Amino acid sequence: MLSRACRLVSKRSLNGRIVCMQEGLAKTNSFQRTRDYHIASGHGLHRSALTPCILLNTRFSPVKPITAAVLVRNLSTADGDKASLLETIPEPPAIPQGAPEVADIVAGAEPAFSTLGLGGWTPVGIVQNCMEFLHIGLDLPWWGCIAIGTVCVRTLLFPLVIASQRNAAKMNNYMPQLQVLQMKMTEARQAGNAIDSARYGQEMVLFMKEKKLNPLKNMLVPLAQAPIFISFFMGLREMANTPVESMRDGGLFWFTDLTICDQFYALPIITSLTLFATIELGTDSARMSAANMQTAKYILRALPIFIFPFTINFPGAILCYWACSNFFSLLQVGFLRIPKVRDFFKIDRIVAHKPETLPIKKKGFTEGIKESWTNMKISRELEERARIDEIRFHKAGKGPLVKTYKYDPTAPRPGPASAVNAKKR
Repeated sequence: MLSRACRLVSKRSLNGRIVCMQEGLAKTNSFQRTRDYHIASGHGLHRSALTPCILLNTRFSPVKPITAAVLVRNLSTADGDKASLLETIPEPPAIPQGAPEVADIVAGAEPAFSTLGLGGWTPVGIVQNCMEFLHIGLDLPWWGCIAIGTVCVRTLLFPLVIASQRNAAKMNNYMPQLQVLQMKMTEARQAGNAIDSARYGQEMVLFMKEKKLNPLKNMLVPLAQAPIFISFFMGLREMANTPVESMRDGGLFWFTDLTICDQFYALPIITSLTLFATIELGTDSARMSAANMQTAKYILRALPIFIFPFTINFPGAILCYWACSNFFSLLQVGFLRIPKVRDFFKIDRIVAHKPETLPIKKKGFTEGIKESWTNMKISRELEERARIDEIRFHKAGKGPLVKTYKYDPTAPRPGPASAVNAKKR
């Protein structure tokens, strides 16, 4: 009795050939049979005998396994074959219970930020990559990574702080001269004298150019810190919202979980207080008065109170960064107030001007608001007047001649009666 089993393999394994395996049966006794398997290929059906081996009371040829191939046998219908085959079927292996996870096998393993959808080459992604490097590469806790990242970024901005402090010191020392020119320019503008206003404005520009003053240099630090703060804010918020599991116990003291807000409201209070202290110590009131920024000064003072209701809902990671940045600012301001440090960085000593000697007197909050509102109304009226004058000028140049007199000397008039009679004669 012969039975044939064929396997159809893929083109990649045997170049698309059909390989058949043929077994020859030889009866040795009533219960055992030998099966000699041969392999035949589709090209010429070359047959080669294989060395047999005994498995499950049957002699099989040790055929090398082929990928994606299925071997089909036609079992004998004899009862002895069925009984011997069923007796030797092994039990299925038991499924192991409590198989360890990959994170348990590798101690301290954490998923990469790329698998969590974090990181990249955007400003926010670069901040997240730096945080991941500090946490994984240096094995630092998350609060340490945030603190070190804040210190590194603020240290890189230190040259801009030096340039801003130099300019602020010069602006404060030349404040009386600047206030005189500013008062003259304001009076000329309120009187509607555009020529004098422009002349005093040009004098102020020349004076600032001579003394190497530039009001825009005072805005270097805020303009540079704004994109960095936004990048840190958005990057840490995404890390907390994802969340990064290791940040749940990466905090310090009472704020151990950096993915949630502070339940004791301590971090928001510390952030607001340090921000207020930074504004008071880092902002020179006299310089702001000279620049006519009384309103801006009061707005900055009210900023910590205004943002407090919003900061209580921020994750601990954001408030940790904000508080670290404010503490660094306080240390920086105190460091730059030391006379030897100011001399080393070539920052002029600040001259204290008495309020009564200044041309522009210090005003209260209400008076400052009223004066600012009055200046805005005057500026708006002057702009409206200039616009109306320009419209009238264009209309007079393109329209008909407007008669503004009763007697027209160019109109023809009749001659005297004596001259007419002389012509008739």
